[in-house]
Order: sequence, then structure tokens, then C-alpha cells
Amino acid sequence: MDLAGERQPSTLTTALEHELEEENRRLRKICQALMERVESAGMGSAPYGAFEHAVLLAEQVRERTETLHRTLDELAEANARLEEARREAEAANASKTRFLAAVSHDLLQPLNAARLFASALEEQQLGHEPGRLVHRIDRSLADVELLLGTLVDISRLDAGVLTPDIAPFSVAQLLDVLAEECRQMAGARGLALRYVASSAWVASDLALLARVIRNLMSNAVRYTESGRVLLGCRRRQIGGAACLEIVVGDTGPGIDAARQQDIFLEFRRGDADAKAQERGLGLGLAIVERIARLLDHPIRLVSRLGHGALFSVTVPLVESVPTPLETPDRQRLPGEEVLAGSLVWVLDNDRAILDGMRALLGGWGCESRLALEVSELEQSLDSAEAAPDTPAGPRVVMIDYHLADDEEDGLSLAQRLAASGRGIVPILITANHDAAIKRRCREQGITCLLKPVKPLRLRQALVHLLS
Repeated sequence: MDLAGERQPSTLTTALEHELEEENRRLRKICQALMERVESAGMGSAPYGAFEHAVLLAEQVRERTETLHRTLDELAEANARLEEARREAEAANASKTRFLAAVSHDLLQPLNAARLFASALEEQQLGHEPGRLVHRIDRSLADVELLLGTLVDISRLDAGVLTPDIAPFSVAQLLDVLAEECRQMAGARGLALRYVASSAWVASDLALLARVIRNLMSNAVRYTESGRVLLGCRRRQIGGAACLEIVVGDTGPGIDAARQQDIFLEFRRGDADAKAQERGLGLGLAIVERIARLLDHPIRLVSRLGHGALFSVTVPLVESVPTPLETPDRQRLPGEEVLAGSLVWVLDNDRAILDGMRALLGGWGCESRLALEVSELEQSLDSAEAAPDTPAGPRVVMIDYHLADDEEDGLSLAQRLAASGRGIVPILITANHDAAIKRRCREQGITCLLKPVKPLRLRQALVHLLS
């Protein structure tokens, strides 16, 4: 039994070894088949190297995908911060615009009074030296007005809150007044003005277009040392549409072709050595370009060094549309003796402006009735109706738009007085350039003047309404 027991383990071992050898041969065949399959798939003669390379690429893809996700998360956070910064910037810009609008109104009140006093003094028969000093005061105040208006305009353009009020009007209503202003500015510098009047009618925003033409004329006078300035119009056909090209030219130094685009950028100015260049911010032509773009009025510049410059703005022509607001040009105005002895009411909650208006109107021969409150104005109007010696004719009432907080606004009051059937003709005076106010005035047939009031424009309006 001992011998049989010793032979049994040996037999079992041999059988096990045989089975293992068979399994090994079978696995080798499978491995060989797999290797042949891999090699036949184009993996080359190094299948295991290719496999390792694929694994490495997969790892790199995974890492780069994770990096991309982290970058996208960072970009999302950055975009959120940028969006918040944009909202804050827009809010700050809107706040700046509201602040400038409020400050400009408060600044325009004393400025308006100062210009009224200066204009009243210029109406007096002063000696040469006092007259020269008064003229310089008025010019300095005009410069302050221009700078303040420029800052407010550029702020409103940046904020996108400047809305044009497009309406038909006679171009003479605009250019006659501007020509007279330019004649005075040019005369002070020894320059001549050639003005070519026009009877055409155009469609635009009168106040914004006036800002464009006034800036162009101011530049023409400022940069011209000798010679003349031209203001005129010519009819053109553009794309089959009838247009009017309003031209402002000068005999100044001219503008080099390489700089003709740059001068429409902010804070770009002409020859710094030219006289009278200490005034201005270099924003005049930037405002011209941006307002013209807002109005869709093309701007053109033709200039050569040493041969002056010619700027023009092209405005759509329209058929003549007579309205109560049409202001006759200077040549058609009746004799200004109509102002002598006329009675004019003025309502403003600023005593200095009332005093300035009294002085200015008195220089024209007008008698003025002043009121700080609506109730005071209405009482004065009632007293005039009851008085037998009150001059006949329309009762012109100049009304400020911004009245006391507990009173109606000036435009509502003007509409109420005009509709009262008492022969009252209101003139609204305001520092608010809102297009809605101008549109409401036009629809109601009410003359609207902007602060600071231009004495020439006021005088023409009074002569027209009183006659």
C-alpha cells in the first residue's frame, strides 16, 4: 500500500502539468491571434507602444478638457463681473447726464441774467472805452455759454438721451438770426460776412441744426485772421432727393488733407498758435459730426492749406408750410418802432433775470410788468384788462418753463393763457432742450426760446408778435 500511495501523487502531478501546458499553448494562440488582429488594423510593428500612446493621448485629452472647463468657468465669472461693471458704468453715465442737466439749468439762470444785463448795457449810448469793455464782457459770457452748452451736449450724446424733433421750417428762420450773430462776431475781429439768404423750407430739428451751424461759424471766425466768412445755401439733388446744402466758408489757413478726418474727433483743435485759441475744448466739430449723424444730415469738408475751408451740412428740402411760428427774416420785419410803448409781461422765479429783462426791454422802448409767481402774473393781467389806458394789441407774456415747485410748469400755463381768449400771446423761455417740449410748443403755436436768451432772437420774436 505504501508503494501504491507513493505512485498516485506522481500521476496526479503529471496530469496537472499536462493540462497547464495545454492551457498555455491555447493562451499563446489567443495572444498571437490578438497581436495579428492589432497589427492588421494598422498599428505597426509595435502594438503595445501604440496602445500606450493611445492611453497617453486619452489622458492628455482628459487633462485638457478639465483645463477647458476651468477656463470656461473663469470666463463666465469674468463676464459676470464685466456685465456688472457695464451696468454700473451705464448708471454712472445716466447719473452724470442728470447731474449736468440740473447743474446746467442752475448755471444758466445767472448766466442768462448776466447776458441780459450786458445786452442792455450795449443798447445804451456809452463812450468808446465803456462800450468796448461791455462788449468784452458779453463776449466772455458768450464763451462761457458755449463751453457749458458743449459739455451738456456731449454728455447727452454719450448717454443717448438726445432725441431730435424733426419738423418743417423756413431756413431763413434759422439762418437770419445766425447771420446777424456771425456778423457781430466777425466784425469784432475785423472780418467781413457774406450772407446768401434763402427762402427754402427744410425738415430738421431747428435747435440741433442751429447748434451745428453756430459751431461751424464760430470756428470759421476763430481761425480766420483776415478776409471774410461765408454763410449761404445751394440746392442739390442727392439720390433723386431734393436737398439744401448749408455752407459755412472762410479765408483762414485751411486744413491739411491728412488731418481732415481727425478734426472731427474729441479734443482735436487747429493751429495752437492762432489768436483766440485759448478758448474752446476741441469739442465743437466732434459735436457737429455727432449731431449731424443723429439727424442723418451729411457733413462735407473741402479745404486746402493756405486757401481756407468750406464746411457744409445737407438737409432735406420740403414744401413751404406756413405756420404761426414762422418768423420773418430781418428784411421783412416791420419797423422796430412797434416796440416803443408796448407792454410785455415777464414771469420768472429768479429776481435777477426779471431785472435783466426789465433793463433789456426798457432799452427797446418796452414797458415791462414783472412777476415772480403765477398768481402775481394773473393779477397783473387782470389789472391791465380793467385799466382804460392799457395799450391795445396782443399781450405778450414771456414765461419761464421751470416755475415754483407748487406751480404748474410754464408750458402748461402758456397753453392755458393762450386758450383763454384774452388776446394773450405767450413766449416760453427754457433751459430744457427736451424735444418733447419743443414739439408741444410747435403743436400749440407757442414761440419757444432757449436760455441763455439771444437778444436778437428775442427782439425779432417780439416785433413779429406785437405787429
